[in-house]
Amino acid sequence: MANPIVGMLRTKELRERILFTFGMLVVFRIGAVFPIPGINASELSRFFATQGTGNPIVDYLDFFAGGAFSNFSVFMLGIMPYITMSIMMQLFMIVFPALKKISQEDGGKKKIQKWQRYGTVAVCVVQSLAVSQFARHISMQAEILYVSMAQFTLISILTVTTGTMFLMWIGEQITKRGVGNGISLLIYAGIVARLPDAIFQLFRMMRNGDINPVFVIIVIVMFVGIVALVVFEQQGHRKIPVNYAKRVVGRKMYGAQNTYIPFKINPSGVIPVIFASSILMFPLQIAQSLGTGGNWLGAVSNALNPLGFLYNFLFVFLIIFFAYFYTQVTLNPIEIARQIRENGGSIPGIRTERIEEYLTKILNRIVLPGALYLAFIAVTPTLIQLAFRIPSSIAFMMGGTSLLIMVGVGLDTMSQVEGLLKMHHHEGLVKKGRLRGRNL
Repeated sequence: MANPIVGMLRTKELRERILFTFGMLVVFRIGAVFPIPGINASELSRFFATQGTGNPIVDYLDFFAGGAFSNFSVFMLGIMPYITMSIMMQLFMIVFPALKKISQEDGGKKKIQKWQRYGTVAVCVVQSLAVSQFARHISMQAEILYVSMAQFTLISILTVTTGTMFLMWIGEQITKRGVGNGISLLIYAGIVARLPDAIFQLFRMMRNGDINPVFVIIVIVMFVGIVALVVFEQQGHRKIPVNYAKRVVGRKMYGAQNTYIPFKINPSGVIPVIFASSILMFPLQIAQSLGTGGNWLGAVSNALNPLGFLYNFLFVFLIIFFAYFYTQVTLNPIEIARQIRENGGSIPGIRTERIEEYLTKILNRIVLPGALYLAFIAVTPTLIQLAFRIPSSIAFMMGGTSLLIMVGVGLDTMSQVEGLLKMHHHEGLVKKGRLRGRNL
């Protein structure tokens, strides 16, 4: 039983959770290759094969959908509409105090979740309409439709919206009955499923002489280096010492206790990257699908090219914004200070009435460099493409955003598995140290 893998398989609860998670991810990957009814899959595949190095925007949308976007599958929107609506709902709760008050009432969270699901349906309908127009644009160059355009529009709205809502249900079930955060694992599974093909394509291009082997070696070294940087960034934290005085509870006296509050360098983990990508993906997909001519949407589509300056500037700005936003939501200095005072605690060298100010100052100093560090890693795929002329489909797989998600979600899932193992009196997954999850 010293082997943690054996302990995972012998522990009934953990074994059932792992098998359930694996089964749900298999369903997700199967659905990613089932095309929307009315699509000629062979003609569609032939069309994208003739695109040469590919379309950076399509590759970007395909990246978060796990390859389902270029397949025009029922899961082609992935889970991003749900994430987009989650961001909008959190922003609404800050802008409209009445909405936040509803969320704090009994049963208020269920109401917010219900409205969030309704909003997700609305976002899916808008994006599926854009998908149908994108299919119409492709059908002018290749015969990819078996049915009329009106029929396909109705079918795509129904199937794609249903597919996204089904993915949302799968994510909730994984979180409840499986291991890890279900929504994050769906994104993780889509990236990991495309990684072997990206590596194979990289070495095939090197064999054919399309890429300099020296560039391939540099990219692989960068890949390993970015993984190390991501792990360092995810695990780094600052300890804020807290001392608790002696206190009497009932008939028992509790002695003085010295502990600390761990403030991570990046408290929000990969959430800012996922949120920023989701916010940019919504207008990008609509502009790419509808901006087929010389209209203003075509100009927006060109301006929001993932390799362009405007897109990457907005990407970095949104990552920094959501790093601060999510940190203030999850680590509220006022609430932390109130809990410290109520439990008779104090921070050495800091007056009790100035704890909020001190914690806010520490968080601001930590979050900014952490957010800039996160943004630099996230834009690495663009730098790789521009510097080494590597196709976007490969750079997205081996670049910063994919590694941030893979390493972050992997650490979070391993942390939960280790907690379940120790709950059943087994050793953890690592002999030295301790895994720290992000508590997504």
